[in-house]
Amino acid sequence: MTVIKKIFRIIFHTVVVLGIGGILLTGTLRLFMLIQARPKTFLPTTVENKPVALVLGAGLNRDGTAGLVLRDRVKIATELYFEDKVEKLLMSGDNSTQFYDEPGAMKEYAVSLGVPEDDIVLDFAGRRTYDSCYRAKAIFDLNELIVVTQAYHLPRALFLCNAFDIEAIGVPADDANYRRSSYTFWWVREILASINAVWDVTIAQPEPILGPPEPIFP
Repeated sequence: MTVIKKIFRIIFHTVVVLGIGGILLTGTLRLFMLIQARPKTFLPTTVENKPVALVLGAGLNRDGTAGLVLRDRVKIATELYFEDKVEKLLMSGDNSTQFYDEPGAMKEYAVSLGVPEDDIVLDFAGRRTYDSCYRAKAIFDLNELIVVTQAYHLPRALFLCNAFDIEAIGVPADDANYRRSSYTFWWVREILASINAVWDVTIAQPEPILGPPEPIFP
């Protein structure tokens, strides 16, 4: 019985140590991204000019139109366009089925706000932030850009773009109308997503859907 107790005690202590270590590692990685992103984050009025704004996908409404979070991203990107901060908008999102088209919804909303279709480029294979940043370099031949997304998501997006040798800065697209419970959940979820981003960049290095190059500026 004593031996069994010792074994359980060792297992318990090991689990506790691993749990604490995991929490510390997770917090450290997230803090690192936040610190790295801070000097690269600007308001629409203060951000420097870049050739392209990369607008990252988010959820759609049931009717296929852009949801609240996605509309906020598109609105900020549109603002950058009309303030001559960028020349083109790269809408990158998930279009894994014919019934779910984030880039198409983004384009439709941007056009409704007055952006000419010729200045909107669609990336239909941006299923994840990793994929969107990877393809911005590999497919669209971008070396610098402005990332547009919410503040909770921006540090990870900038980290990934920088990991693919893109000189990226960011503009947050936050709105005061978000439910506090939802926004809190997004921030917590982003902590785990940050770990996955580091894993993908340093260890897994998955290759997203690719294809022939489509330079935005030939």
